[in-house]
Amino acid sequence: MNPRRMLILLTIVLIIGAGGFAAWLFSLPETARSEAPGPIAMQEREATLNALRPAKRERPVIAIVGLNDATETTDYLMPYGVLKRADVADVFLVSTEGGPVQLYPALSVESELSIAEFDQRFQQGADYVIVPAMEPNDAPKVLEWLQAQSKGGAMVIGVCAGATVVANAGMLDGRRATSHWFYLPDMLERHPAIQSVADRRYVIDGNLATTTGISASMPMSLTLVEAIAGREKAIEVARSVGLEHWDAAHRSADFGLTRSFATTVMGNIFAFWKKESLPLPLQPDMDEIVLALQADAWSRTYRSKIYTVSTDESPVATRNGVRIRPDRVISGLPAESPLPGVQGQAAMPSLDANLEAISARYGRATANVVAMQLEYRWR
Repeated sequence: MNPRRMLILLTIVLIIGAGGFAAWLFSLPETARSEAPGPIAMQEREATLNALRPAKRERPVIAIVGLNDATETTDYLMPYGVLKRADVADVFLVSTEGGPVQLYPALSVESELSIAEFDQRFQQGADYVIVPAMEPNDAPKVLEWLQAQSKGGAMVIGVCAGATVVANAGMLDGRRATSHWFYLPDMLERHPAIQSVADRRYVIDGNLATTTGISASMPMSLTLVEAIAGREKAIEVARSVGLEHWDAAHRSADFGLTRSFATTVMGNIFAFWKKESLPLPLQPDMDEIVLALQADAWSRTYRSKIYTVSTDESPVATRNGVRIRPDRVISGLPAESPLPGVQGQAAMPSLDANLEAISARYGRATANVVAMQLEYRWR
């Protein structure tokens, strides 16, 4: 979810007036539920894997497509990091025009291929196209390319609010689907023929897949690894990122706009004197998933903004070759930082470490706001 969208929503509600705002606020549930999700039946799990198995190439080609102006940070980088370390497919960061891709809420990266360059290199099209959240979510060049890739036999996977992009391409009408809790109601209102599926982190229908919020791109990517290369490979990669389970189990009722969420966001927005910008030093061979999760989480507090720093303007390559462009060039990297030292940690434990650090610095309510935006079950 783009924090700007949440800011706009809450500002509009506040403008309605103090009385209207109070009535709206108290109409919200105080907190979300916290029951554990139920298990996924083996038959459903096998059907998911069968639907995801590659149909075109023995070693699939996977394109993760981004809009140069604004693409969600973790949606773009997490699937790339998971699939590259699995080494079961040829994976490319693709963008509409090539060159730098500005991610939100933080980081700027260099794509590997433009859409045109990808089409020229892979004239049979991709085996899989992963679609992150992006703004606008109806860019004609993206929609037309997704339609062409789907007609060419690609499995199209909309992660998080990337599902709204797939919907705007007219590809989800009459299909079972899901999306990030914040964007799902609007997507269903605009596309009433979509069959919404609750309590699943990812939903497969034919050659289309969709997921819930930002953190769901991890289990979706591991499920894709399992479909391509088998259970043992998926277990190996899952251990490397610190995740034990990656099935579709989910509790939709755990995520939504609550009174605690709204009051915390509004309090943080209006406490302008408490806002701070925090440097995130770029180091060669950083884990791109760890980097993405840290930058994403700290940029969703409504108290802090992350900017990357390096000692020169050259892009810094991550472990799997993502080229990160520094926001600022400084003479020496900061000796201390409020950000937790998470290098050497697996990806998902690093997210927990960041949420704990956010809780210690800004309070647990703010850490819960971040987890809610990531649609991450954190207790």
